[in-house]
Amino acid sequence: MNKFVLFLEEKVSPVAGRLSSQRHMAAIRKGIVATLPLTIVGSFFTILNNPPIQSLADMIAPYQAILDIPNRFTIGILALYATFGIAYSLAQSYKLDGLTSSMLAVMAFLITSVNPIKIAENVEGVIDAGRYMSIGSLSSASLFGSIVTALVSVEIYHFMKSKNISIKLPEGVPPEVSNSFIALAPAAVIILLFWSIKYLLHFDINGFLSTLLMPFKDVLAGNSLFGGLITVFLITFFWVLGIHGPAIMGPVIRPFWDMSIAENIEAFADGVPADQLPNLFTEQFLQWFVWIGGAGGTLALVTLFLFSKSEYLKSLGKLSFLPGLFNINEPVIFGAPIVMNPILGIPFILAPLVTTTISYFLTITNLVPVMMARLPFTTISPVAAWISTDWNVMAGVLVVINFFITLAIYYPFFKMFEQQQLKKELELKA
Repeated sequence: MNKFVLFLEEKVSPVAGRLSSQRHMAAIRKGIVATLPLTIVGSFFTILNNPPIQSLADMIAPYQAILDIPNRFTIGILALYATFGIAYSLAQSYKLDGLTSSMLAVMAFLITSVNPIKIAENVEGVIDAGRYMSIGSLSSASLFGSIVTALVSVEIYHFMKSKNISIKLPEGVPPEVSNSFIALAPAAVIILLFWSIKYLLHFDINGFLSTLLMPFKDVLAGNSLFGGLITVFLITFFWVLGIHGPAIMGPVIRPFWDMSIAENIEAFADGVPADQLPNLFTEQFLQWFVWIGGAGGTLALVTLFLFSKSEYLKSLGKLSFLPGLFNINEPVIFGAPIVMNPILGIPFILAPLVTTTISYFLTITNLVPVMMARLPFTTISPVAAWISTDWNVMAGVLVVINFFITLAIYYPFFKMFEQQQLKKELELKA
């Protein structure tokens, strides 16, 4: 066991750490995570627009159209915000002007994603003559296109600036004006590049990427139990190595997660019942049914610590319980520690695999609906599951069931670890 731990420390951990800190991977992760406030607020309006009580539903019925607007301009144009965030993050890593870089990236994304429609004549009461674009082309379905256009645009800007291919103004000119002129040449190159790809070569970047990557979405963030288990295993495995699991998996899985929950929210807003939504394995499925107390379902372990005979574990349990209740588990992961700890690392990986499997079968048999909202990760799990499944009580019950299953899986490993800790404490007192 010690040889295995040594192998993980020396061979696997450094590679995983370098991968998670690579600038493009980090930019994707940070840029997409930056959209969280928008999608959470959009989800709240979706929930508000679909109350569980008929009398409330009747009361808000006349206002449903305007209550739907925040959802359309948050989740409905998610890829547009992600483009800005990814470009800004990558630009910061190169010490470029973040605002200029983000604007160039957004421009490139719009060129590749939007087909302006020209209306020649007014249609009375429906639409006026002019040019229009569908916000549907800016939704989560274009998220992969937004990632590519953001990264490529900033790389072009970075290359041209590093080669001094720019218009320079005299010293003393305000930075905001100087940065605008520096960006003129990159802006021209970026416009010509993406315009040529889209309109001269007739190549649809978004369509190509969707066709290429959509099978991975169907596995990792669709309805595949195998894909869900792989995701859970990798996140918990990296945590055991001491690496923030979602940080290293984020650039790979988060675009799929965001597309999946956005599709569910949009379908629900369009009237699809919660038990018929398209994507089962959203981040919220894991968040509320599996990560009870945080990755690894550590609230169960913290609860066991509260009743430990070990003074240290009991104190750690007291310190970790309140954060764990709100799904923050770094205190127990690094305090026990679970990191590089074979005894606690095994249930940390095993328990979520079991609860994922149970939750999957209860969902596909329609005992529990699919997630249709995105709430802050600090929401208490049973409450969050109840709200996120269109107020389904069974979802909250499932969280409680999974908690006790996780508790049972952790228990024998906790007892082994407790015996080790008690032995250390006795030696220190001797």
